[in-house]
Amino acid sequence: MEYKPHNYQVYCIQRIVNDPAVGLFLRPGLGKTSITLSAINILRYFKWSIHKALVVAPKKVAEGTWSKEAAKWDHLKHLRVVTVLGTQTQRIKALNTPADVYVINRDNIPWLVDYYKQAWPFQGVVLDESTSFKNGRSKRFKAMKLVRRFCKKVVLLTGTPSSQGLENLWAQVCLLDEGQRLGKTLTQYRQMYFEPDKRNATQIWSYKPKQHAEEAVLNAISDICLTMKAEDYLELPDCIDHEIPVMLDDKTLKAYNQFERDLLLEVDEGVITAAAAGVLTNKLLQFCSGVIYDDTRQVIHIHDCKLDAYMELLEQISGEPCITFYGFQHDRDRILAALSKTPLRVRVYKDTKDEDDWNAGSIDVLLVHPSSCAYGLNLQAGGRHIIWFTPNWSFELNDQGSAGCGGRASLTTKFIIISLWYRAAWMRMSWPP
Repeated sequence: MEYKPHNYQVYCIQRIVNDPAVGLFLRPGLGKTSITLSAINILRYFKWSIHKALVVAPKKVAEGTWSKEAAKWDHLKHLRVVTVLGTQTQRIKALNTPADVYVINRDNIPWLVDYYKQAWPFQGVVLDESTSFKNGRSKRFKAMKLVRRFCKKVVLLTGTPSSQGLENLWAQVCLLDEGQRLGKTLTQYRQMYFEPDKRNATQIWSYKPKQHAEEAVLNAISDICLTMKAEDYLELPDCIDHEIPVMLDDKTLKAYNQFERDLLLEVDEGVITAAAAGVLTNKLLQFCSGVIYDDTRQVIHIHDCKLDAYMELLEQISGEPCITFYGFQHDRDRILAALSKTPLRVRVYKDTKDEDDWNAGSIDVLLVHPSSCAYGLNLQAGGRHIIWFTPNWSFELNDQGSAGCGGRASLTTKFIIISLWYRAAWMRMSWPP
């Protein structure tokens, strides 16, 4: 396929080529992968400034997204992309295979740094979904920091750089500029832009930004980071959100209220308890789905209200393909059991073959846990509907899952996102967040 980049993509490519380090904080659907590969191609075969590039990505993305994107475009088909995955023997064999781009999952970064030590061979490093490096105390961050000085080019890619607040930015930006803009350490960063929030006499539990801190931080990194929204650069049809409240019957609602109040639920199979507020929140979410785990991880059935509503929704979309996000294994198992009685072609997402089959139109219902494919996968061609069977509390997963799949899909069609939750749970738990 011929690559005809938008003006903003041309600008981003130029920034990667010309700047030693740049953060592309672009919303899903703006083509971060093709932009980065195009820049790597220029740096490798036109400027000869890098010989090997390393891409660090979530495992599901590393398995196929980058190699498929290179094979998709005519001007990138000559790029040799090798995935560094599997056992240690398989990874070493991949590293010794001649290539232009090596793609490794983020959990293997400490191993890779230890494997090469001072002989780091990658002149360019791309951190795909760089928020996985937001923790300055993590092994992967410390490993990347050790080899940062050997890298001529560093690129960060993410659509949600600060999903949990400004503190997320320090570690990511530190890997770009080695601490020049936001401080050499997290302590320095906090002293400049934060003040203690929750604390006791001897220990600070959390920090809150100082007045005008957000503006100051963004100004400090504005020359090295780019932010763009899809709606500002692409003409897309509107995304339509449908909120489907599911009402509980009187008996089930009474049991819900009792469980919320007493942290104890009596059912025919036994007694379910919640020792703390966090445990209670998780169990109430399971209750809303209709099945709950007891203290021994046994599945206790409560009701089928949400499952019935889900099946009705599938009928309403008249057999059109849809992605269904689930949260718990018992949600997945119950949905599979219900759909086994229909002629629909159902698949649980596992690997890149499922991605290819979905895009080829061979799957009617694709069941996905949001943490397994919220980042970077190309699911734009298979359908235009998403059903959130189990919403969750993570802004990043919700945003990446909806915007990632939805943003890409809306390039060709409207995308309907349907969220299922109970009106009772919504009111009592401030749901959704």
